[in-house]
Amino acid sequence: MASSEGSETLDRLVTESRRADVDYASLSTQELVELMNAEDASVPAAVGAAAGAIADALDAIVERLAAGGRLVYAGAGTSGRIAALDAEECEATFSTPPGQVVALVAGADAPSAEAREAAEDDEPAGRHAVEELGVSSGDAVVGVSASGRTPYALGAITAAAEAGALTVAVVSVEDSPLARAADHELAVVVGPEVVSGSTRLKAGTAQKLVLNTISTVAMIRLGKTYGDLMVDLRASNDKLEARARRIVREAAGVSDDEAREALEAAGGSAKVAVVALIAELDPDAARSRLEQAGGSIEAALQP
Repeated sequence: MASSEGSETLDRLVTESRRADVDYASLSTQELVELMNAEDASVPAAVGAAAGAIADALDAIVERLAAGGRLVYAGAGTSGRIAALDAEECEATFSTPPGQVVALVAGADAPSAEAREAAEDDEPAGRHAVEELGVSSGDAVVGVSASGRTPYALGAITAAAEAGALTVAVVSVEDSPLARAADHELAVVVGPEVVSGSTRLKAGTAQKLVLNTISTVAMIRLGKTYGDLMVDLRASNDKLEARARRIVREAAGVSDDEAREALEAAGGSAKVAVVALIAELDPDAARSRLEQAGGSIEAALQP
């Protein structure tokens, strides 16, 4: 059972506050749907208000990734699951090396949902996860917690800071313990949830938007895109193979057949195919040009 001190602290959090004078039982289903939609619509503005802080954190994250470091998320419950989703998508979307973007999730190996939820209170486990991963000063660790006080995330951020890593707190309250332990505070305050305390709703949506921004902008800065095209995708199924052809076709201004032939010659690399077609190079020369340019198509195409 939580202590009375802990309960009082929780009661003061905006993430636990209640909406005033709303009788849900008197509302129709459509009215409830419209209420949910109206509340969700407020989230992008809250994220936008933190744009400056997000950009500052991103510049520091990109600096570490460009030097060979890792982006490590740490969270529990909904926050951890959102972080895990974002990390997992990076490898397929941007061909990040395995382990470059990872998520540490409380109770990830627990046998039941109840055990996974209980794991969020295990601060030493968060610390141990960071230590076991070998986090160092070359890495960036992002703790994700709506309340800003989740013990697992706090343990992870504290251990990361002690190791000299860049630390970032993604939270839904101001001046939280997690933010005070981190180098950067990304506070996206979305107010009371439609169901009080259910931070999988607006707070979870805000976290998804912030992590989308962190990973996507970082990959853009690292040359993983060409304009708005995901030229570094890993074509591991029919849909992605078709997308790779479309990317090469649009980037190089060629036909679908020409794009297919270029991809085959490039061993499936859309980046190599694009540079080969635009610069009129053979695949080996295009690959070499890309390597010299740090993987950036724009730089590789410079005379």
